[in-house]
Amino acid sequence: MLRRSLSIALLSLLTAASLAQAEEKKTLLVAEPTHGIGYLPLYVAIQNGYFAKEGLDVKVMTVDGGSTHTNAVLTGQAFAFIGGPEHNAFAKAKGAELRAVVHCVDRGNVYFCAATGQEPKDKDWPSYFKGKSIALSPYGGTPNSIVRYLLTKWKLDAKTDVTLQEVPNSAVPVTVKAGKATIGVSTEPMITQGIKQGFWSEPFFNIPKELGPYAYSTINIRQDSITKEPEVVRGFVRGMMKALKFLYANPGESAEIAKKQFPTMPLDDLKATLDRSFADEMWSKDGMISRAAWDTGKKPILKIADLEMNLQTRIVQRNNKEINLTRKEFKLLEYMMNNQGRVLSRAEIAENVWETVFDTGTNFIDVYINYLRRKVDKEHDVKLIHTRPGIGFIFKEQP
Repeated sequence: MLRRSLSIALLSLLTAASLAQAEEKKTLLVAEPTHGIGYLPLYVAIQNGYFAKEGLDVKVMTVDGGSTHTNAVLTGQAFAFIGGPEHNAFAKAKGAELRAVVHCVDRGNVYFCAATGQEPKDKDWPSYFKGKSIALSPYGGTPNSIVRYLLTKWKLDAKTDVTLQEVPNSAVPVTVKAGKATIGVSTEPMITQGIKQGFWSEPFFNIPKELGPYAYSTINIRQDSITKEPEVVRGFVRGMMKALKFLYANPGESAEIAKKQFPTMPLDDLKATLDRSFADEMWSKDGMISRAAWDTGKKPILKIADLEMNLQTRIVQRNNKEINLTRKEFKLLEYMMNNQGRVLSRAEIAENVWETVFDTGTNFIDVYINYLRRKVDKEHDVKLIHTRPGIGFIFKEQP
């Protein structure tokens, strides 16, 4: 009788301890810009209890929009967001400090699909893209940055040579299907679903293969979270790293978890989606940003003399010293660097940077040019911004 009483008491204590432990789990919210296969490692970590073992109750919320997921972290609504580390640079420009703590998607998870019957006949990309309407996610998102980088590489102007239909991620297929865009910039599972529905073809431009390893999506948190709750951050990172290793070691079990995340997706579509992702080595294998992935992130860089502008991270440096620019100053400098050596009139600058008609009775363009001069040229012997009296301005290297 005594043994039974002791056993019952011990069981009660263990149950109470388990309940107390469950109650002590810290709830963390992770914001994602879309619910897709690319973020499967995060779902695996939740499903397999890797976070729970670290005393964390991690939940995911989907917020569609260019920088909405970043803002969720900045405003304290979420602990972390999953997305391109360039968003951390956007936040820094506003005075906020964010940090990438673990790498997730190791390839540019973006594919270009052409509307059925509009597929390219060769790889002359400047000729094919010129005059086309492109459906893509909003400005500020990583897919948008990649498209703008490629257009610049192909010497195409994002305003005059193509039409960018910037819509939420989930609306890209609909935009192509409705005939409002010829090219869709999308990801799985929407790629496979669109192919099966017949409104676009297999991707004609595969970013994972074209760009290779790439710090495309990392888990990003506030700097003060690292400072104030280092053990919470370490536990979260450990959970993610376990999930990444599990993913490659157990593709079949990972597929079962994917089924739960996308219950309405036909199994054939899910298989095609996962096959494409594994074939393209979509995910990081160890949670670290490799040298190759870092080098890819540095590709979208405009460079003149010792001035560098990274279109992906939005970091501007001259002689390796960072220059802090406002959003409008950045856009003005980007336009001038893309048109180096050519005289730009005030009317042209107003139309392409401010999207307005220049009023000769105002001097706002001259004011912003002077802002740039003070930040870009003042401390250097070689000047880059020059005035052509009565005509406009020219950006070129000149003592």
